[in-house]
Amino acid sequence: MSTTQSSAMKAVGLHTYGGPDMLHTVELPEPHAGPGEVRVRVRAAGVNPADAMLRDGSLAEWYRDFEPPFIPGMDVAGTLDEVADDVRAAYGLSEGEPVIGIVDNHGRHGGYSEYVVLPAASVTRQPVGTTLPEAASFLMNALTARCVLDSLALAPGSTLVVTGAAGAVGGYVIQLAAAEDLRVVAVASQHDEEQVRSYGADTFLVRGDDIAQRVLDVVPGGADAVADGAMLHDRIAPAIRDNGQIAVLRFWDGDPGRGIVVHPVNVRSRVTDTAAITQLREQVESGELTLRVSATLPADQAPEAHRLLEKGGVRGRLILEFPPAATV
Repeated sequence: MSTTQSSAMKAVGLHTYGGPDMLHTVELPEPHAGPGEVRVRVRAAGVNPADAMLRDGSLAEWYRDFEPPFIPGMDVAGTLDEVADDVRAAYGLSEGEPVIGIVDNHGRHGGYSEYVVLPAASVTRQPVGTTLPEAASFLMNALTARCVLDSLALAPGSTLVVTGAAGAVGGYVIQLAAAEDLRVVAVASQHDEEQVRSYGADTFLVRGDDIAQRVLDVVPGGADAVADGAMLHDRIAPAIRDNGQIAVLRFWDGDPGRGIVVHPVNVRSRVTDTAAITQLREQVESGELTLRVSATLPADQAPEAHRLLEKGGVRGRLILEFPPAATV
């Protein structure tokens, strides 16, 4: 492993919860890779709804034992510049390789940083043929979609309703489900129909208050399961058959009854699932998963990126770009 004198790095974080303007540049000690770890020189970081939840205080209870600044960011792409000796043999990784990684961010550890140290199990090579912003745009969302489908464990031919189908997670649920021969009923706004159908949805329904009934109109008896990216919860539950399933992406303490099983999904449980991470990278390379970048902004414009995210209607991931390390 290379050795580097301890010095400072720049990151984007917050000391106080609130709106996008709470984000600002901070200096932190450079982290270094220990056993089983690698250090990534971050060149691009994805901006996810989870980052906004950290910033606005929605995760305050989870962060109460940490000292600020808090650094958001779960998706990164960049270059390996430190690799622990045990990682070389176990993972075949070495300095200089372009990689992507998923960050289980907490406290001062987050992807909006010039450098981030990750378990080698959380990293895979950058998909061939992708730009750095593209490479930073998908892993957390695609791995969340993988969690959804694994929790439901549907047999080929089963019917899956995907709400929030035009969102980043919803789109990947559709693509992964289509690759596994599931029948997908996608729910989104009218202007997203063409995009959602391109992911492989069999049926498209416009979202609305009567969505559960309209699902039943096309799936008599009810769907086998719902991937509830739009967090419709009780509003979509009537569309599920007796003893069916619903996967939810945020906490829900509701009980839909009729034997319906609720699966809370948390991607953090899979951030060291090397096999799943590698498979997702391979599915990008094969074209089964498509990458969607909405816009790229310099890292110091993180507040603007969060404003755009909160405004809504973003199709594709917003990306923060970090400049290359200065040449010494």
